[in-house]
Amino acid sequence: MQNLKEKYKKFEERNREAEAGGGEARIEKQHKGGKLTARERIDIFLDAGTFVELDKLVKHQCNNFGMEKTQFPGDGFITGYGKVDGRLVYVFAQDFTVFGGSLSRTNADKIIKISNMALKMGAPLIGLNDSGGARIQEGVQSLAGYGDIFYLNVKASGVIPQISAIMGPCAGGAVYSPALTDFIFMVKDTSYMFVTGPDVIKTVTHEEVTKEELGGAHTHNAKSGVAHFMADNDEHTLMMIRELLSFIPSNNMEDPPVLPTTDDIRRESPELQELIPADPNKPYDMHDLISKVVDNKHFFEVMPHYAQNIITGFGRMAGRTVGIVANQPNYLAGVLDIESSTKGARFVRFCDAFNIPIVTFVDVPGFLPGTVQEYGGIIKHGAKLLYAYAEATVPKITIITRKAYGGAYDVMASKHLMADINFAYPTAEIAVMGPEGAVNIIFRGETDDIAKAERVDDYRENFANPYRAAELGYIDEIILPKETRFKLIQALEMTQNKSETAPLKKHGNMPL
Repeated sequence: MQNLKEKYKKFEERNREAEAGGGEARIEKQHKGGKLTARERIDIFLDAGTFVELDKLVKHQCNNFGMEKTQFPGDGFITGYGKVDGRLVYVFAQDFTVFGGSLSRTNADKIIKISNMALKMGAPLIGLNDSGGARIQEGVQSLAGYGDIFYLNVKASGVIPQISAIMGPCAGGAVYSPALTDFIFMVKDTSYMFVTGPDVIKTVTHEEVTKEELGGAHTHNAKSGVAHFMADNDEHTLMMIRELLSFIPSNNMEDPPVLPTTDDIRRESPELQELIPADPNKPYDMHDLISKVVDNKHFFEVMPHYAQNIITGFGRMAGRTVGIVANQPNYLAGVLDIESSTKGARFVRFCDAFNIPIVTFVDVPGFLPGTVQEYGGIIKHGAKLLYAYAEATVPKITIITRKAYGGAYDVMASKHLMADINFAYPTAEIAVMGPEGAVNIIFRGETDDIAKAERVDDYRENFANPYRAAELGYIDEIILPKETRFKLIQALEMTQNKSETAPLKKHGNMPL
């Protein structure tokens, strides 16, 4: 009969065995590849001493292909909960040193357990992914596990924030769960995402492509738009996730955290008076405006490398989180195209789901013309942004800094999409199109260049300004650029208790 000491000793041995992962040799290989282990990642990510592990001793139930002879406590997935800045979060981390981080039925059950707990407790769910995909030895059981996880991702969408970090090679089913979450982080040089890898592609389509070109961090951040953030290494990734969490609420029934600030809400920025050039065709950097109006000049940009003609991200005003959407005149003149419309729409919908007010800075000459855009479905994709803004019931504050032409004026949180407060600078030009284009259509037969130039000036004087829209009530107030911060904070305070109820329906059918 075992005495108490032996029982406790056995428990400690089991614990050590679970914490050893795939063994020292595999851990060393992980480190040589520039990656941390799953446990090291969790230790860095969570507040010190707050992690509580669940299902630490769970083992897989597979008896095929000799798998019953290879058992690791925890089975290569670490799951549990802890705190970030004192707030509850749930986390899972895939351990690449055990079966390549592959998903077994047992692992799926572990994720399902904490996903359900996160939903019940109303706390964010963070996945640190480093997985080769489904465990082939388990066949359909592993696939069933993925399917169950996908279902819960969708169920939790818009209820709790779901964040994915890709911290190694992720293929097949391992990429679809992250794709269903709110934000995806990737690590330069060590993380990859693809449905099918380079070898399969070479066999099927005869294309030769490297892992980095096919699914590296730069590819998905700059080309495909699958990922939202790119970090330098594992530690940087984990710190960025902590920063993102500081801006967002724990669930859809809460407001975002309020951080005390010493930045004066009445602070003026006289330099903004000179930011917008007198020449309407000259670019300027919208980041300069955003940084001047947010607290402490701190703007946390989302998808900074993709569709750079639109800027999305989080800032604070008077300590409260705001989501910022802005056209970027410095890139493609700030036009709306397929990529920027989709990027903006997804961000607006996230803010609306999680009670984050939306501030929109408008300088848009219209939608990008051309066969590439039309064949690619710009009508459908542009309508996504229109739909997102119209659907959003959070406070919506809009500032037209310069151009707001054509349908793009309507799309960018105009008064007609039920924006709460619409400001314009004296430099705003609100019209169906630019003066030159308008004159060319209205006076199509005009051949006298001098007369045409006079008509362009006349059109600009009468239409390319904010006053006609202000006379009609479509602009609530024309403001000076230097006053922007205080005017925005006043509007945000006024709309703080906004309540708007949509008609009863299961859900709308947005253009996809």
